[in-house]
Amino acid sequence: MEFDPAAADLSIASLLAGWALADELQARLAADGFGDARFADGVVFQHLVGGPVTISVLAERLGVTQQAASKSVADLEKRGYLAREADPADARARNVVLTERGQAVIAAAREHRAAVERQLRKALGADRVEAARMLLVEVIDQLGASPSLRTRTVRPPR
Repeated sequence: MEFDPAAADLSIASLLAGWALADELQARLAADGFGDARFADGVVFQHLVGGPVTISVLAERLGVTQQAASKSVADLEKRGYLAREADPADARARNVVLTERGQAVIAAAREHRAAVERQLRKALGADRVEAARMLLVEVIDQLGASPSLRTRTVRPPR
């Protein structure tokens, strides 16, 4: 049985639109040589754009155990996006930092998101895209998710 996207409620329509946007971003990143980048990597990256953090701080921000954070960091290290470095203030601690590749994928993702938005504005009309964007921002605010966006502590849904 076929599903008519026009019949989708707001929750499903926004989710599917988000997935479509994420898929487009992933395809563009792959074309740039970041085919191993995953959507979920951004959940970790958001905590490192402000500078290095320890595994314990990262785990706390992610709301996971240190073991889970270490596993994520190890995977991102293997793919060249993160590194661990000695903490200059505490020789016992190790900081997690973005590598050049990590910074490059973040920059590329930002550029591609802006390009997709420009493409949609051209195809659908700037006013309509801006109205849709503002509606979604208001939904985020109404549902109480704005603080996590402001503090870069966004988590995937449970």
